[in-house]
Amino acid sequence: MRLILSVLLIVSLASACFAAEKDQPPKPAQSIAELQTQLEKILKDKHVPGMSVAIVKRDGPEWVTGLGLADVAKKTPATADTQFRIGSTSKAFSSLSILKLANEGKLSLTDPVHKLVPEVWFENRWEATDPVLVVDLLEHTTGWDDLHLREYAKDAPATMSLREGLDYDHHSRTSRWPPGTRMAYCNSGPAVAAYIVEKITGRRFEDYVAANFFQSIGMKSASYFQTSAPATTLYHDDGKTPYSYWNILLRPAGSINASANDMAPYVAFYLNRGLVNGLEVMPAASIDRMENPTRTWAAQEGLKPGYGMSNYWTVNDGFVYHGHNGGVNGGLTEMAYMPDFGVGYFFSINAGNGEAFDKIGRTIRAYLIRQLPKPAVPAAGSLPANAETYSGWYEPDSPRVQMFYFFERLASLMRVHFAEAKMFVSPLLGAKRVYMPTEGKQFRGVPEKESASPVATAALLSPGAEGQFIQISTGQVTIKRIPGWLACLQIALTAFVLLAMVSVLLYAPFWILGGISRKRRRPSERPVRWWPLMAVLSLCAIVLVVIVSNPDAIERFGNLTIWSGGIFVLTILFAVTSIGSTLAVWRAHEVRKWVWRYGAVVALALLIATAYLAYWGVIGLRLWA
Repeated sequence: MRLILSVLLIVSLASACFAAEKDQPPKPAQSIAELQTQLEKILKDKHVPGMSVAIVKRDGPEWVTGLGLADVAKKTPATADTQFRIGSTSKAFSSLSILKLANEGKLSLTDPVHKLVPEVWFENRWEATDPVLVVDLLEHTTGWDDLHLREYAKDAPATMSLREGLDYDHHSRTSRWPPGTRMAYCNSGPAVAAYIVEKITGRRFEDYVAANFFQSIGMKSASYFQTSAPATTLYHDDGKTPYSYWNILLRPAGSINASANDMAPYVAFYLNRGLVNGLEVMPAASIDRMENPTRTWAAQEGLKPGYGMSNYWTVNDGFVYHGHNGGVNGGLTEMAYMPDFGVGYFFSINAGNGEAFDKIGRTIRAYLIRQLPKPAVPAAGSLPANAETYSGWYEPDSPRVQMFYFFERLASLMRVHFAEAKMFVSPLLGAKRVYMPTEGKQFRGVPEKESASPVATAALLSPGAEGQFIQISTGQVTIKRIPGWLACLQIALTAFVLLAMVSVLLYAPFWILGGISRKRRRPSERPVRWWPLMAVLSLCAIVLVVIVSNPDAIERFGNLTIWSGGIFVLTILFAVTSIGSTLAVWRAHEVRKWVWRYGAVVALALLIATAYLAYWGVIGLRLWA
């Protein structure tokens, strides 16, 4: 998963409202020359300055190069030696290091973290029965919240130690459910694992990785630090405005700089199952272990796809890929491979353009699979005998960013039902998804416009007294069944509140313009109208601040700035004006009955919204804290 993308869930959701439909799948290039032409066109059309790319086969690289510009102002071309920041793709070296120490008998994946590094703070109220294990750090099953914004925003000096980085702000490391049950992406887990490596080996983690992996694999210029090697500048979405070099607080989570010439042998390392030039850098069993999740409920019940140890499954066009992607301010990376077919790829762009990133990935994959036979699709099975008991309403139960769960749990409500020997998942917002039963309680996706999945990607879970859960989206999203009345109440209240707020905005121009005429002025009705309008406008202002701040959201919200301070003030203003709306209605006397009734309805809607936001800690939200 990318280091930054998805952290600001509210930003992503706001932006998604204006997203255009995806482009049609590209026509597969039939040669490297044609592929290069397609990629260069994407860079030009999407205003991305440059990229680094490697197409790799098991017996060696097919194409390794740089395209476009590494620096726009200097017109420096990107080459195969130009370093790009690969973001969360860096996490795999925490897993490789831990597995190497486990192979040497210096630790076990099932060792409690508290036993190995008691000096590293984290909170787990289930520690006595369900301790955080080393493997949880790498499969993202600690239950911890992801890094807080102030941790993301910290520009840490290169001299800051990993321990100092972990101590900078430890409050995000709090388990929200028993470890080893659900997966929720968390950037601090691999960093704690890296600290364990430091403590056991007595070496700085970055030095340990350089000696045991970078050199052995052939990643000659890769580094966790800014070096004198040729490197790209990272840019905003306009492809012109540069970002400053950002020193990530927890370097093991995503700070590696690497070129296409570094990443080509790295992809080959996985395709050859840990061998480099015939020499074993890691046992094949360790590579297998990285690729397969074990800790979640779904993994324990036999669902293979999911997030392993810094390596996850994706299904595209009927093919299964392993690998990891990454993102930093102004840069996106993807590394993926198919061991069964002996092919893989890496690319990195020097702009945070998600649309370009997606299109480049699809273009490269189309080239890779152009002559490959599609994997067989599992035969349809029968629905589990108790499938009908899973019908009902569900909400997400494994949020990555707890701060924005108040929005996610409402926006991601979904209904599950079974018919025609299939499982239908119908989100409140978005397209319905269809799943075909395979074996046991597992299901595979049946997309309408894409190839059917060759592996099961969903499962009905049986965690006992915890409730009823379903794992979907290649084992990375856990949803929990909630009572139907609760779902209907949430939907009704949400619709009621939204309609009331929209009506305030629609009604305001009429009474404001009407007030120009002396005959239509009614001073006694002004408080009943003005207070709700100020409340709704303050909420609109919050959304506007989030959208405008998007390109520099980490810096603006992770520090105390006019932007983060504005969110703090506006959320309080919303609560105050909502309460003011209620008091205005309470004190209203000489007003027309319909105005009073309308004011009362709106005030009730605003109070409901205020109470909900206050419950989830949004009122007085300090994003920088």
